[in-house]
Amino acid sequence: MKTNAHIRISLAQINTTVGDLDGNYNKIMRMIKAAHREKCHLVAFPELTITGYPPEDLVLRKRFIQDQKKILDNITHRVEDITCIIGFVDDMDGILYNSAAILQNGAIKAVYHKIQLPNYSVFDEERYFEAGERPLVISLNHILIGISICEDIWIPDAVTEAQAFQGGAEIVLNISASPFAVGKGDQRINLMRQKAQKTAAIVAYNNLVGGQDELVFDGQSLIVGPDGDIWRTGAAFAEELIIQDLNVESVRQRRRGIDFFNATRKAPSLSCDIVVLDQEEIGAGAVQKIVQPSQRTIEEDIYKAIILGLRDYVHKNSFEQVVFGLSGGIDSALVATLAADALRPQNVNCITMPSIYSSRGSVDDSLELAENLGINLLELSIVDIYDRYLELLRDLFADRQPDVSEENLQARIRGTIVMALSNKFGWLPLATGNKSEVSVGYCTLYGDMVGGFAPLKDVTKTMVYRLVDYRNDTSASAPIPRSIIEKAPSAELRPGQRDQDSLPPYDELDTILELYIEKMQGIDRIIAQGHAPETVERVAQLVDSSEYKRRQAAPGIKITQVAFGKDRRMPITNHYKGIKKT
Repeated sequence: MKTNAHIRISLAQINTTVGDLDGNYNKIMRMIKAAHREKCHLVAFPELTITGYPPEDLVLRKRFIQDQKKILDNITHRVEDITCIIGFVDDMDGILYNSAAILQNGAIKAVYHKIQLPNYSVFDEERYFEAGERPLVISLNHILIGISICEDIWIPDAVTEAQAFQGGAEIVLNISASPFAVGKGDQRINLMRQKAQKTAAIVAYNNLVGGQDELVFDGQSLIVGPDGDIWRTGAAFAEELIIQDLNVESVRQRRRGIDFFNATRKAPSLSCDIVVLDQEEIGAGAVQKIVQPSQRTIEEDIYKAIILGLRDYVHKNSFEQVVFGLSGGIDSALVATLAADALRPQNVNCITMPSIYSSRGSVDDSLELAENLGINLLELSIVDIYDRYLELLRDLFADRQPDVSEENLQARIRGTIVMALSNKFGWLPLATGNKSEVSVGYCTLYGDMVGGFAPLKDVTKTMVYRLVDYRNDTSASAPIPRSIIEKAPSAELRPGQRDQDSLPPYDELDTILELYIEKMQGIDRIIAQGHAPETVERVAQLVDSSEYKRRQAAPGIKITQVAFGKDRRMPITNHYKGIKKT
């Protein structure tokens, strides 16, 4: 039997938009043509390429499924002299599958149905899809390639192993939509290296890039050799057509050198479908290019993730400009800098709204920041408006001491002004609060929580400082003034107010929040790690009692492994406190 060892593949790491079938089609066709010009034999696209990911309840609309199938048909008829792997929703008599179509020479040669459906965290695939049953291996130019989708490769001793041990796959190609979270990139690299070593196959992993509501997909596609060496990495947080010449002789040599066929006795019992595609002659192949992954810091990854998520949320929802309050504090200063970087300074509108409790320094710091960034800044005093409110409520409040009611009035006046400008000029309002504040309810409903999007929703206060330092270090002239960084955090809603009058120091608070929220540890375990019992109990109580506020918060970018929203779904009405003591 004729054999071949060389193939040129391309991974189209693209930024799709959920529901934009025509826009996604145009982007797909541009990438197919580019791959064809580069004489690639195969081009692969991310998971659910045509619909965008995640399409959620759109797939429950029959017309949507029909329309995306028409797009697939249009693509199919235009695929010539190249093999295309593309994600779509397959409808089999009303049963839906998360699928990959294998296109070649104007026809759909095979369809693979995703077998492992994730149903945790931000994933709800069992709500929409039926699981497939048979792994797929295609033979292209006498090279065996296993086709899988995202979660398929994450599950041990399942699809990938069946493709290699039973189907003989020499290349494992996984099309994915894996969202960003801190540490996720390293997890993927370790997983793909382990899979490559275990199966003695080349792993080609193509990941989606772009922002979709609260998710950011970071790209960072991978090609890993059969010995676990990283051959190629895709760009982080950017589109790229990754072209790689693969020599599968490295696979064959490795398999000859190990007891590979004995491993088939331990392979999963899944039976593979094997589809032979039209073969074509190819040359000896180019020298295999190996590009080592670049090293990035956590701060750089988070900053770029927020930039991408913010830009895509604004543009994909047909906004051009944003608006928010600029308080002179570090949170709004970081949001202003992120917005200027993501959207260009001329599209960023900020308002400083001093009250009788605002320090002159806060106003001056806002003016300096706006000048450094080149963003638009309005100064609108709320002193007179606040006085009118107090006068209106004077008789009703006569027998009560001033408290949080008067403080929150100021925040809500500011929120009303932000929304008025949003309505009048069509600007998207941004909320500037961070995860630490939202966790413990140190925020005002209909006040500083006002907004259509919250860039820092999953960013703790301590990480805010780290991101500010990172951003300042990337510029010859640091845009965020030192006076903003060094001042004590304060809402400035009463005389001499400081955040730490009401909260533990942020480094301690954030440590407790990580243990309680992300690691789901109870009070006893957290106390055992050296934290004061009264502090831990108070923080836990604040977190639990603030769920109703978080339900009304603007969507924001997922950064951690456990973000508020789809990751953490606690009931508002909840009398069970057992988690505290576990």
